[in-house]
Amino acid sequence: MDISIIKEYCEKLVGEDGYMFLVMGKEDGADALQGINSEPCEDWDKFDDVITDITENKTSDYPELKVIVIDTYDELFAIAEPEVISMHNRDNSDKPVKSIKQAFGGFQGGEDKTVEIVLDKLWALKKVGVSFVVIGHTKSRNIDDPVTGQSYVQLTTNMPQKYFNALKTKVHFLAVAAIDREFVKEKTGKKDIITKKDVTRNVVKNEARKITFRDDNFVIDSKSRFADIVDEIPLDADSFIKAIQDAIFAEHSKGNKSLEQTKKEQEKANKDKLKIIAETEEKAKNDKKLGNIIGEITEFIKENRSEMKTIKPLLDKSKELGFANPKVIDNIGDAEKVLALIP
Repeated sequence: MDISIIKEYCEKLVGEDGYMFLVMGKEDGADALQGINSEPCEDWDKFDDVITDITENKTSDYPELKVIVIDTYDELFAIAEPEVISMHNRDNSDKPVKSIKQAFGGFQGGEDKTVEIVLDKLWALKKVGVSFVVIGHTKSRNIDDPVTGQSYVQLTTNMPQKYFNALKTKVHFLAVAAIDREFVKEKTGKKDIITKKDVTRNVVKNEARKITFRDDNFVIDSKSRFADIVDEIPLDADSFIKAIQDAIFAEHSKGNKSLEQTKKEQEKANKDKLKIIAETEEKAKNDKKLGNIIGEITEFIKENRSEMKTIKPLLDKSKELGFANPKVIDNIGDAEKVLALIP
């Protein structure tokens, strides 16, 4: 999919502050677009840091963020595989491996783990109300039909099928951008020496950039869970938005609720979800802060355990507040009171 189309698609639907491109590994397409909201993730650690920051601070630091664009899916797996190899080697220091094929017992155990950590990160975004769009590269492959045994060429992913199918089976829309060319035979003005027939060549008569959502001939590896999606559209953001919205609205019309009623229910559900997310974030931050304070107190006690006069005020204060020792203090306020006694 054209990165500029996805940028325009996001900006029209969620605004300039509502999306972020995560540029994976060696991908650098975002550099060519002015004004794009992007973050480079050259390795798994950086990607993990960005996703963790978003999921832990969604309501406070990313209140407008609604969509993450993964650019690209194949590069995401390229940075995930070294992480899986490292994970294996950390757990099996006596039997280190160098390739994903050897990791986690082999027999695609490494690839299975790679799929697991990638999908876990993407679904972590969904849990805090952030959707994701994934961009990938394509290539032509020779496919053998399992029923007829006939071979045909299909435009599909350029990455291992296992990684591709891991997401393909879960998304609502899988659209493929391509150039559709019409060829005609044109005489060259020459004659074949042997057959004496006119020599011809194929010439492009027409060409058009398009997006395919469904191809009944399976020449283009696309799909949609929505029955009324249009087969193909011109390659532009407005057509892309209209095709998806029309398919969703058509599916919705098969139910008993009005569109306005459903919108109101979804808005309420989103507000309720954001409230829960905010409460969860606040609790996690408080727990982390409390843990840091308790850690500082216990470290001070450990370093000064031979100096009872130094640590006794902290122990006494903890008991005064109703705790047997500083380690079991369960709120920041009381923990800070004890911390304040450290000279």
